[in-house]
Amino acid sequence: MLEAFSTLHPVVQALIGTLFTWFVTALGAAGVFLTRQVDRRVFDGLLGFAGGVMIAASYWSLLAPAIEMSSGRSLPAWVPAAVGFLLGGAFLRLVDRLLPHLHPGLPLEEAEGPKTTWRRTTLLILAITLHNLPEGLAVGVAFGAAAVGMPEASVAAAIALAIGIGLQNFPEGMAVSMPLRREGLSRFKSFWYGQMSGMVEPVAGMLGAAFVLVAMPILPYALAFAAGAMIFVVAEDLLPEAGQGGNVHWATTGVMLGFTVMMILDVSLG
Repeated sequence: MLEAFSTLHPVVQALIGTLFTWFVTALGAAGVFLTRQVDRRVFDGLLGFAGGVMIAASYWSLLAPAIEMSSGRSLPAWVPAAVGFLLGGAFLRLVDRLLPHLHPGLPLEEAEGPKTTWRRTTLLILAITLHNLPEGLAVGVAFGAAAVGMPEASVAAAIALAIGIGLQNFPEGMAVSMPLRREGLSRFKSFWYGQMSGMVEPVAGMLGAAFVLVAMPILPYALAFAAGAMIFVVAEDLLPEAGQGGNVHWATTGVMLGFTVMMILDVSLG
């Protein structure tokens, strides 16, 4: 099956991989059909798990290959990784400032970005959509890197990254649908908007793969850029949100488990 998948165009591979991550987002959002609210300790643990997966993926699937690809070139091997990583974080910070959004659990007056009259539900959806943008980009760049024949990247490693990102998307789907349900929306509308937040991932994934194919010389920068964007999301959103309920030990345990799971996936499959 892996051999057949490897023969597909990398943009198609990225599309399939990110459709999987979107599907798991939809599964998480579907939890609204079963309950209005998950125990806060469990939810914080799941958010921590998502953060742990993203931290591990940023290193093993993105930064480490970027550094290896840069070895033996005119610049020190750390330069592309450092520059790309910081640019990824700076890009997310810019989007964070320009896009109105509201993180789950916060009052409307603490919405970030430009002042707007948009509804609370719209701002909640945009916050999770902002989370998902770098995740789709990371999967796409990983498949694009495998396609250009770099020994440091492989289709199996890109698949491992897609699986890891998919696993941590489950709580992100819940993070949209359940607050919307508590806001008074119907179960179906809460699910619909929850899964919509993951639809940005297939778009970002295909764009990331296509970009790598036409700009191979900057591939290490692209990998590090995706890593920086993901770490920004972890530090800016996921971990602070996981600590809001006071369940720091649950969130920390989630981080450790998520990191371990993603490490195992990358090392065993990649």
